[in-house]
Amino acid sequence: MKVAIIHDWLVVYSGAEKVLEEILKLYPDADLFSTIDYLEEKDRKFIMNKEVKTTFIQKLPFSKSKYRTYLPFMPLAIEQLDLSSYDLIISSSHAVAKGVITGPDQLHISYVHSPIRYAWDLQHQYLKEAGLDKGIRGYITKFLLHRIRDWDYRTANGVDFFMANSDFIGKRIWKVYKREARTVYPPIDVSGFSFHREKEDFYLTASRMVPYKKIDKIVEAFSLMPEKQLIVIGDGPDFKKIKAKAGANVTLMGYQSFEVLKDHMQRAKGFIFAAEEDFGITPLEAQACGTPVIAYGKGGSLETVNGYKESEYPTGYFFYEQTAQAIKQAVEEFEQLDFLPANCRNHALKFSPERFRYEFKQFVDDKVTKGYKQKPKGRLNQSRIKTFTIADVQWAKRRAIG
Repeated sequence: MKVAIIHDWLVVYSGAEKVLEEILKLYPDADLFSTIDYLEEKDRKFIMNKEVKTTFIQKLPFSKSKYRTYLPFMPLAIEQLDLSSYDLIISSSHAVAKGVITGPDQLHISYVHSPIRYAWDLQHQYLKEAGLDKGIRGYITKFLLHRIRDWDYRTANGVDFFMANSDFIGKRIWKVYKREARTVYPPIDVSGFSFHREKEDFYLTASRMVPYKKIDKIVEAFSLMPEKQLIVIGDGPDFKKIKAKAGANVTLMGYQSFEVLKDHMQRAKGFIFAAEEDFGITPLEAQACGTPVIAYGKGGSLETVNGYKESEYPTGYFFYEQTAQAIKQAVEEFEQLDFLPANCRNHALKFSPERFRYEFKQFVDDKVTKGYKQKPKGRLNQSRIKTFTIADVQWAKRRAIG
């Protein structure tokens, strides 16, 4: 088969790109498409140094740094990609990639990290954090997001089968598109994180500093616990704001190399994660090091962390409000409990890249070999159609006998 792989945008090597990397290992001869491609030369190894076919967004002014401002144009851009010569189309989508146009004889499988977050249930949170919840700019933004929702829902009909990166996102896919999705958890490079049994007296959090990650709340919590040490790794738009809140017991290291991050993950007493994530790779990386996690008990964390109260083999502890006080209380309660580093490591091993590739390819091969792509799609699923047909025949037989 001739295979095309579609990715939203290629700017950095992050969580979605790690998924793309494993998909490309399964289909090394596939052609790669994206709205833009601004990967630096040193970062192109994970896409096998492939030439990426991009859209007109690539040629727009400042698209390298301001590409998100072109979101209203991305639906049009993604629809201009000509995929008519491909048999299998795989989209890795958290924004617009799933909206590519395909024909009835093509099989389109979409791995969804999330339906467009800022257009659906998280719209109000994003608008408020961006200062766009009122005023003329706010009304314009809300109108554009309304149009994107219409487009996003409509283009879901062009996908033959969905995969979700967690059960949590599977529920969101059903809520938004009324389509079922098979959960295939993203790959975690467990082998890249060495198990470390001995821990030191500090806590760690690591993330890009954007509002929904709630790094500011973690820092505020430790300002209430001056006797406890917190190390923060990461950079982003909120760095200065967060630095202003940091007390003497909080060390902001900014962006650091993988080796520095791994070293701190191995030695930390606990890793703190306050975001409501679709999945959340970083907590699993910490667990791969044998480090337990203090996590916000909502979203993907409920699937990647074994809570102390919920599991026989706990790997972390949950708090249920994204506030400094809730985090403070969770840290204090965490210190009264015992966590086995081996439990953390064993749990993380279940999310290996090998497992991802096996489950992903098994799902795709099943749909290809069974020839599902040639069956007409409708709003009723296949089991409901079959049940209706049998019932109809039985009713007709009874009429004939009568």
